[in-house]
Amino acid sequence: MNPLELIKTTIMVPPQTVNNTTFADNAAVDTKGGSKLRVEMIVGATDVAIGSTLATTPPKIEECDTINGSYSDVEDAELSAVIGALDDDKIFAIEVDLAKTHKRYMRVQAPTAGDATGAFLCVLGRLYGPQIATGLPADLGLEELVQV
Repeated sequence: MNPLELIKTTIMVPPQTVNNTTFADNAAVDTKGGSKLRVEMIVGATDVAIGSTLATTPPKIEECDTINGSYSDVEDAELSAVIGALDDDKIFAIEVDLAKTHKRYMRVQAPTAGDATGAFLCVLGRLYGPQIATGLPADLGLEELVQV
């Protein structure tokens, strides 16, 4: 099997620009069957810091046993600093080893942009593991897959 067929991609935060507020539609990833989760924060044009809950707190991952339950921080699953106002066109990632004891659902804790012109952000979750996908586009989190 193609190793790329063992990765399921999920949009956790759809592409959007915000200013002095929390990014909308922050979705959790169901990690069932996965061995590792990589959360990729893709930054476009920005002139403000991006953090979790506050623009001064580094982005971090949180977890919960149920999709709509009370989330708590995943230990050590945070960036070393906030995404800065000069970090245009960069990708930041946090990987969580699901072989360790973790709860089923994970998300970025309240991604928030500071107050200025704004920040453009998209967050993808990439779930890895042999129990994730069959190779069918829908199982990979894709609308369409062209293989050549």
